[in-house]
Amino acid sequence: MSRRPLLLCTDLDRTLIPNGREPESPESRPWLRRLVAEPDVTLVYVTGRHRALVEEAIAEYDLPVPDYMIGDVGTSLHAIVDGAWERVSDWETEIGVDWAGPADIAGWLADVEGLRPQEAEKQGAFKLSYYTPADLDPESLRTRIRECLEAHETRANLIWSIDEAAGVGLLDILPANASKRHAIEFLICRIGCDLDMALFAGDSGNDLEVLVSPVRAILVANAHPDVRETAIEQSRVLGLAERLYCAQGGWRGLNGNYGAGILEGIAHFRPDLADRIG
Repeated sequence: MSRRPLLLCTDLDRTLIPNGREPESPESRPWLRRLVAEPDVTLVYVTGRHRALVEEAIAEYDLPVPDYMIGDVGTSLHAIVDGAWERVSDWETEIGVDWAGPADIAGWLADVEGLRPQEAEKQGAFKLSYYTPADLDPESLRTRIRECLEAHETRANLIWSIDEAAGVGLLDILPANASKRHAIEFLICRIGCDLDMALFAGDSGNDLEVLVSPVRAILVANAHPDVRETAIEQSRVLGLAERLYCAQGGWRGLNGNYGAGILEGIAHFRPDLADRIG
């Protein structure tokens, strides 16, 4: 009997990669590697990292090579075929409509207080990235930026989060229709996957758009309490509470952090796969 496929989409840092403050259950990554090696499981990394940093993470943390990689906060999409990374140009066409370009936008925002450009390798053709103070008011910052962009008849998607380890805020300015959620939905359509065959796992504020969407989602136990509270409340308001699972730990002796939370969420949404974990 054929099994129902699984499209597993996961964030990397502090979701699959155990680089937060909380401990990792050591069994979780080996168990997850075995599960995603199954032919009916398609693995997608959904991350703010660019390709080179994803490849570094795969080597450093012994992660499985994915089938697809949505990178640069949803502005790049690669298919990995027999070890070769192939850009999906249709995605760039999809998000490039009405995009002014990072050089123009950087010039318009030069006088906005609190913005410090990130390193050159963290910029992209469809992504302009800044550091900000961790304690600023993100809504006030978004308002100032949107007012500036609207003066130039430009719309953009503004993604703000905090790098707790470094103690800084992270701001990504993207094309208006570029996001992790849109990229996942684009990929679902591209490969002909049913929505209920897809799962997303995340941990931070820049994952919220997917966590509170119709895509079934897993919030790992090491997520910040504020993110957890916001995700639960927004999913309830939107009538999507059953589409979100918050890992708690305790499943098969795992603590629910990082990969353990992903596995716990898979077992919740796809109990038919639970016997293939471990």
